Amino acid sequence: MRFKKKFSPSGFIVLAIMTITLAAPILSPYDPYAIGVGEPFVGPGWKHLMGTDDLGRDLLSRVLYGGRITVFIALAATIIALIIGTLWGMIAGVQRGWVDEILMRTADATMAIPQILFALVCVAAVGASVVSLPIVVGILLSPTTARMARTAVVVELASDYVVAAKATGLKKSRLIMTEVLPNIAPQLLVQLSINAASAVMIEASLSFIGLGIQPPNASWGTLMLQGYGKLWNTYWFVLFPALVVTATILAFNSYGERIRVSLDSRKSSI
Repeated sequence: MRFKKKFSPSGFIVLAIMTITLAAPILSPYDPYAIGVGEPFVGPGWKHLMGTDDLGRDLLSRVLYGGRITVFIALAATIIALIIGTLWGMIAGVQRGWVDEILMRTADATMAIPQILFALVCVAAVGASVVSLPIVVGILLSPTTARMARTAVVVELASDYVVAAKATGLKKSRLIMTEVLPNIAPQLLVQLSINAASAVMIEASLSFIGLGIQPPNASWGTLMLQGYGKLWNTYWFVLFPALVVTATILAFNSYGERIRVSLDSRKSSI
């Protein structure tokens, strides 16, 4: 599956976010954990572009380093959801019958539970850390990936090229790996981008209510939590982390939508 090579603003933003968070140690003007690098409660200015917090720490540096944690959790969760969800959906789509019914009803039951509520229960059970959060969020997002993968597999298995491949005596396992999986990859890429946006939102939400990453580590959600109580007097505590979270979610969603539109337009031209 090939897409036309066009400039994608959303794709550029996604790439920029990844690059900036990875380069945080180079780009950060100050140590994000150093206390007293500036006066407390200093607003945005040339010396501290996003201001300082109540301990005189540079907020820009903390946002950059916080992005490393948030983006890592989001990407790790997305990969976990992709692996679990794809296997889940492919097994259901290939086996059909009672196996399909059980797997899809399980997915439906899981999806019926509000994501934040499900995440709260899981985090309360296993605790919140950079290791446990990606696993919890990845499992939480896998049912939607499974449903999408199952639908795509069923469609591909009914296509003429798969029927022809079956007639040649090609083994089912090889058929899935060489014919079906490559052709559902674009749909998986769309879901991957959407899942990344959801993972950022879930991590930020959990940290904002105090059940995510704990101080002294700081994700974007943690930074919003720390600034919430001082919102009216020091707006920049919440504003800048919130803007970064919003921009990241919109960028991932927009990029996924662009891939979906490109995929739909290619199908309509065939």
